[in-house]
Amino acid sequence: GIVSKVERAEAIEAMDEIILASDVVMVARGDLGVEIGDANLPAVQKKLISRSRDLNRAVITATQMMESMIENPIPTRAEVFDIANAVHDGTDAVMLSAETASGKYPVQAVKAMANICQETEKQSSVRESKHRLDCQFSRTDEAIAMSAMYLANHSKVNGIATLTESGSTALWMSRISSGLPIFAFSSHKKTLGRVTIYRGVFPVYFTHESMNHIDVNREILEKLKARNCAKQGDTFIITKGDLTGEEGGTNVLKVVTLGEGLTP
Repeated sequence: GIVSKVERAEAIEAMDEIILASDVVMVARGDLGVEIGDANLPAVQKKLISRSRDLNRAVITATQMMESMIENPIPTRAEVFDIANAVHDGTDAVMLSAETASGKYPVQAVKAMANICQETEKQSSVRESKHRLDCQFSRTDEAIAMSAMYLANHSKVNGIATLTESGSTALWMSRISSGLPIFAFSSHKKTLGRVTIYRGVFPVYFTHESMNHIDVNREILEKLKARNCAKQGDTFIITKGDLTGEEGGTNVLKVVTLGEGLTP
């Protein structure tokens, strides 16, 4: 896939065209700040993240996120807020550079950044259901993905599981912040690698060619239980397609509870 590094003023003027031509957009704040001025950078970062999400693209926020940890074992409060704000803005990923490439505390930097992201994503203020509210969906699989996330944000579920061929369903789901884990089940290694960049999405290798719908539901829950991601009584939303192995075929949404009788 193509990761477009946005670091020039000209790129801001052609923002939508660049985003649509990319699989992932990187907000390279160092060079971009030099180009447009530091005072303009926060607003541009927010707009890049917002437009990337609107156009169903993943986005990385990078550069000087935990710069002080090159020399120090803990981040500054300002750095903590910087990372948290990027998460609130909707970034899919945050990136370390010198902190891990040449810093004295690379492991601590990764752990600190991960902890900040995870704690921020748990906040109720991060849950939002405004993505594509004004749109008509031409694809059933996208409509199912959006329905699953609205249901997740307005009911008591513990997570979402999606059977996906290409990863598109997981991408659409990740555009709506929920604070809940999205488990992307696929037999394609390329798809499993792709979804790791999507916000809140966890890849799970899964084959189900010879299973019926009840067996698929049961096996999904068992796999989540085996990974310590589900326990007795937990409720999950499952999306899948009637036809196995067909891209764009997601047309089923099911709410299931671990330990209860399953139906197709």
